[in-house]
Amino acid sequence: MLESAPRRVTTVWGDEHDAVDAAVRWAMQRVVRPSNPKATARPAAEIAAAAGDTITPEGIGAEGALQVFTEILEPATRAQDDPMNLAYVPAAPTRAAIAFDLVTSSANIFGGLWEAGAGAIWAENQALRWIADLLGWGPEAMGCFVSGGTTGNLSALAAARHRALTARGSRPPEGWQIAASAGAHSSIAAAARILDVDVIDVPEDERGHLTGAALREVVTDTSRVFAVVASAGTTNAGLIDDLHGIADFCDEHRIWMHVDGAYGGAGLVSPTLRPQYDGIERADSFIVDPHKWLFAPYDCCALVYRQGASATAAHAQHASYLDQVDRDAANPADLAIHLSRRVRGLSLWFSLATHGTDRYAAAVDRTVAIAREVAEGIAETPHLELLKAPELTVMLFERPGWTAEDYRHWSDDLAKAGVMLCVPTQWQGRPVLRLVFVNPETDPQQVLTVLRETLTPSHYVSG
Repeated sequence: MLESAPRRVTTVWGDEHDAVDAAVRWAMQRVVRPSNPKATARPAAEIAAAAGDTITPEGIGAEGALQVFTEILEPATRAQDDPMNLAYVPAAPTRAAIAFDLVTSSANIFGGLWEAGAGAIWAENQALRWIADLLGWGPEAMGCFVSGGTTGNLSALAAARHRALTARGSRPPEGWQIAASAGAHSSIAAAARILDVDVIDVPEDERGHLTGAALREVVTDTSRVFAVVASAGTTNAGLIDDLHGIADFCDEHRIWMHVDGAYGGAGLVSPTLRPQYDGIERADSFIVDPHKWLFAPYDCCALVYRQGASATAAHAQHASYLDQVDRDAANPADLAIHLSRRVRGLSLWFSLATHGTDRYAAAVDRTVAIAREVAEGIAETPHLELLKAPELTVMLFERPGWTAEDYRHWSDDLAKAGVMLCVPTQWQGRPVLRLVFVNPETDPQQVLTVLRETLTPSHYVSG
């Protein structure tokens, strides 16, 4: 029997103990200390002037590099986990998830193939099974973790197109099409450009939802349509489309139904919200970003297929050096547009295993309660107008009489002061304000106090 060769000690890098100790100590302190609400982007020229040359022939040493990061680089980033960061879709990871991300990086596991990362992939699959169960999908469901919703949506649509091509035997002379609404995430249009397919823009109903009825009215010729994209929590307004109606249309015409739940899919965890997702069990593919509303750190998107075989047929890579890969194993590389990957789902698995799914449901329900309390407070405030009661945890509101420029100045002032991050958006052609709640530590009364005291002519005048 061959014995493994003794490990060689390299002297190229020298003694790195001090660098490791410093980095680990910094990480431990950051996990437990509050984020800096005043952290914000700076112009590149300012960062360069403050940091100086950091990549040099001799190096600046671990102490110097960490000092640059601590004093200059990290403060020039947005604090995603600050409870008053209510813009875009921030992140509020558990401390357990953040800490285990350090473990994941330290383990340096290749997560593309089972033979290299079996134990870690098994743990990721436990988290994916939990998500598949929330969807009501059976044992044939299969998935993997990718970097974000853009990659997840692109991979799902590539699998959908491959299934349509296999069934049809050739590409339609005029090209393929997908159907989606204007409320679909920008990544859908990006995926269409990459896949070289056209997008049929299906009008939303008066409440902002894509419906099966609208699909039937607009998509009269389905010969080129290989997928319909539904949203389970639109990014801009937090709306859930007519999932049953869309599924009926897709079943009738044998079209792939993909559900983008990057933000809102996390609501499946909540028994309170779950009925709003009825029909999602009929979809063919689904994504959710745990780094949004499932309390995981960046970057982490769960991509799940109801029938895993459809995905492997589209994505499995073959080459002479991959001939030994066990194709009967659950290889994440066979399920999305990637080969090399870190096991980014481990942080979610560790946090789920640590806290239990009941506490996750409670955390989601807590953010729903926060959103509803703020919405009620806005509706009761004379100088504010709530445009839509939140279906999930996104709300749109306005200060009547204010312009887009007013909103922009107000938003910038509060951000620079480290008070709150709330950015304007557009709704039905006019500028409005948008809040999104994903952090169970946000104080709704603090939010309302800021809104009531600053969105007044006496407190703020644009320009």
